[in-house]
This record gives sequence, C-alpha cells and structure tokens, in this order.
Amino acid sequence: MSKNNTFDTEQLTDSAYYILLALVEERHGYAIMQYISNLSSNEVIIGPATLYTLLKKMNTNELIEQMDSDDPRQKKYKITTMGFDLLTKEINRRKKMVEHGLQVLKELER
Repeated sequence: MSKNNTFDTEQLTDSAYYILLALVEERHGYAIMQYISNLSSNEVIIGPATLYTLLKKMNTNELIEQMDSDDPRQKKYKITTMGFDLLTKEINRRKKMVEHGLQVLKELER
C-alpha cells in the first residue's frame, strides 16, 4: 500500500467513514465536524487536524472534490462517484460485521 493512498485496502477508518457520510452533501470543514457530531449524538468527534489531514488525502485520492465557494476563506467539499462507491462498500462491510457479532451473541444464548 502506498503511503499516500491509505484507501488502497478499501477499508475506511471510522473518521474517514464519517467524513464521507457528511460529504454526500456539499459542506465546509466546520459544517462537516458539526454534522458528524450531530449524526452520532456526540459519540464521534473529529478534530480539525484529523479532518483536514483526511480531506487532503481524500481529495488527492479523488474520493472527494473541492467545490467552488463564494467565500475564498471557506473551502467546500463533496463526495465523488468513486468516494460514494467506496462508502457504499464500507457500509455493506460494516453491516456484515454487525451481523457476525449478532450471530455470535445469539449462539451464546443457546
């Protein structure tokens, strides 16, 4: 796996997963952090350093794109088709993980 592309394995970190979820709609950095916090009922908090590091990597890897903005101080981003495909795969992968966990718990009840 190249050092610049941490998405080669097609498995997202929790932070990357939530950022892509937030970017199904165009958002700027602070709005991304707020959206994730609200979506997760404050269980997931992504700080600015993590956010902007991942935004740069995701943009470089064409998972997101920077959008035009009326305010040059405010960079807005949105998920690309490639990013959406990866997000969909990740949602399905995580769903299977939950199913496996539930299966094991059900077996313990026997």
